[in-house]
Amino acid sequence: MKSRLWFAFLIGVFAATAGAAEPVAPPGKLAPKPLYRDPVFDGAADTVVIWNPQKKTWWMFYTNRRANAPGLSGVAWVHGTRIGIAESTDAGATWRYVGVADIELPKEVGGDEPTHWAPDILTAPDGTHHMFLTVVPGVFEDWQHPRTLAHLTSADLLHWKFQVALKLASDRVIDAVVHRLPDGTWRLWYNNERDGKSIYYADSPDLDTWTDHGRCDGVGGRCEGPYVFEWQGRKWMLVDTWKGLGVYRSDDYLHWTGQPELLLAKPGKGTDDGVNGGHPGVVVSGGRAFCFYFTHPGRAGTITPQDKESRNLRRSSIQVVELAEQDGWLTCDRDAPTYIRLLPPSAAQ
Repeated sequence: MKSRLWFAFLIGVFAATAGAAEPVAPPGKLAPKPLYRDPVFDGAADTVVIWNPQKKTWWMFYTNRRANAPGLSGVAWVHGTRIGIAESTDAGATWRYVGVADIELPKEVGGDEPTHWAPDILTAPDGTHHMFLTVVPGVFEDWQHPRTLAHLTSADLLHWKFQVALKLASDRVIDAVVHRLPDGTWRLWYNNERDGKSIYYADSPDLDTWTDHGRCDGVGGRCEGPYVFEWQGRKWMLVDTWKGLGVYRSDDYLHWTGQPELLLAKPGKGTDDGVNGGHPGVVVSGGRAFCFYFTHPGRAGTITPQDKESRNLRRSSIQVVELAEQDGWLTCDRDAPTYIRLLPPSAAQ
């Protein structure tokens, strides 16, 4: 009798176990770590990811530093390159190198040997693509030189026509991000290096003429690389603090409240992910938000003139992590598997 009862108990346990639901992975394909390394200079950073409607693929634009180039002293290796492009045909999981953006600048803006940094790209309602690009007029061994934000347009995301150099708060401005406001006008946020690496903002009715309004209310401390997006019914700003990503939220794109804790401050365990994350770009798709960031796998902190000629210290990799919201703030787990599926904009609403 006891053996029959024991057998029935085991059958019940087996049935309950077999009927338990296995954890279900989010939709998409598992993203590798790192997500991407530039095959030419191995210095990919400062990404923006956008849908290419002509190719029907996703394109990643990025600053490309000359991490593997010998004989470059000071920070000359961070200068002298064009914006790199990579493409994904599998909704953001894997990326292949396409080349560099074809950008022509007048000599009075870019000098004889222009440096291109940190693009932001958006597609206007009429289908025109707009780039806001940091331009340094030359190759320099230190950071003490002018930088300008240039507006360019394109019909195909590859060939870019110069429109105007923006007149903003100083002669050293970098890291633009542009977002359309509910009234149809545009707001630009950027880093004013002349004012202690503060985040400033400006408004425009047409993307060409800008009115500067000074510092962002509530965004404090030294930082750079702002990125603004909407998700979960809130307006968000991420900034690079060189020790992780600062997070701010707003109800009106004007007044910002800071999150107590940084994102990506604690080193991860994945390949090339064992340091803090820097300079973010976010894609919101299908109700999910994916944060693209870069790492310097060989070190912690930001670049300095003392790095000299160490490829291990200079090289950088692109990573991706899915964001989550908890108690009104942003979180992420960089060590959890990231299953990514970026939907075309028409299908992602």
